[in-house]
Amino acid sequence: MEQQLSSTQIYSGPALSLRVDKVKKPGGATTTRDVVEHSDCVAVVPIDRDNQVLLVRQFRYPVDAALLEVPAGGIEPGEDVLDCVRRELQEEIGYLPGKVEKLGGFYSIPGYGTEYLYVYVARDLKPSRLVAEDTDEIEVVRVPLAQIPELIFSGRLCDAKSIAALLIYMAREKLLG
Repeated sequence: MEQQLSSTQIYSGPALSLRVDKVKKPGGATTTRDVVEHSDCVAVVPIDRDNQVLLVRQFRYPVDAALLEVPAGGIEPGEDVLDCVRRELQEEIGYLPGKVEKLGGFYSIPGYGTEYLYVYVARDLKPSRLVAEDTDEIEVVRVPLAQIPELIFSGRLCDAKSIAALLIYMAREKLLG
């Protein structure tokens, strides 16, 4: 384990904070660690009655590209994780899930960040739009589950949280060969 000796907050914004920690390593040497602090998030695999997954295509400024992703988003302070799942699905794909099941979770960037993603599958989807300020340019894309591996291997689906969530779901359902 590393022991924190000092911590300096460099930046604090609405989406994340950045701090630089001075740490003592187990052997006694000291070094610094840059840490991106981000709220925990949910990543949801929504499955419709035709056994298709509802993905979203949205422009991501940092990579200057429109990416295909599972619906996902940050858990608001004090918000229940399941309430966040429902809210994100209503905002991003316009559906409210009748059934939600936890699949697992993972740290997205543990080498330098605190974000933990809770992964869920959502079924029994009912139309229910909840308008949010940053979701007006999201395109919903229905994809048969059988096409997901090809989207991943071809690089057309290249978002890490989406790949992880979809593979977790497909492995659990024994859909991977």
